[in-house]
Amino acid sequence: MIRRLLFCLMAMVSVLTLSAQCIYDFKVKNDVGQEVSLADYKGKVLLIVNTATRCGFTPQYKDLEPLYQKYHGQGFEILDFPCNQFGQQAPGTIQEIHQFCTANFDIHFPQFNKIDVNGENAHPLYMWLKEQAGGGDIKWNFTKFLIGRDGKVIKRYESRDQVSTIEADMQMEVNPDE
Repeated sequence: MIRRLLFCLMAMVSVLTLSAQCIYDFKVKNDVGQEVSLADYKGKVLLIVNTATRCGFTPQYKDLEPLYQKYHGQGFEILDFPCNQFGQQAPGTIQEIHQFCTANFDIHFPQFNKIDVNGENAHPLYMWLKEQAGGGDIKWNFTKFLIGRDGKVIKRYESRDQVSTIEADMQMEVNPDE
């Protein structure tokens, strides 16, 4: 009985995920637990990142914040989703994570509640992102997805991809006439 119920629940989540046409169909919880519609970001260029505070890639926050500051006024947003699935490298509450990121990297871009990006508990947003980008499971922290102003995935970047590479692609979306 429990197995059948679990199967039905997973099927419903899959149907809901597949029925989403663009990123604006999703809702997420912010760092204070309030539900936020990604439709609030309609018309903006987004960089969605799964992060961790105790990862070898955590210093990427030093590159992400200046990118955010440079392009935020032109319709660019970074959406930060802490994830504790890879080596338990995002311990603590979202409030503790936010405090760490603010104190150590002075970030100003939005952080959201901790989520899973892979497996049976993966957030529907990440199920959709992975499907749209065609890259399979997330391999590690700081995987990034660039989303165009139309709400569609442009490109997926792995943890080791340099922020300068992302910036070049992102500039074409933020300022297509330049």
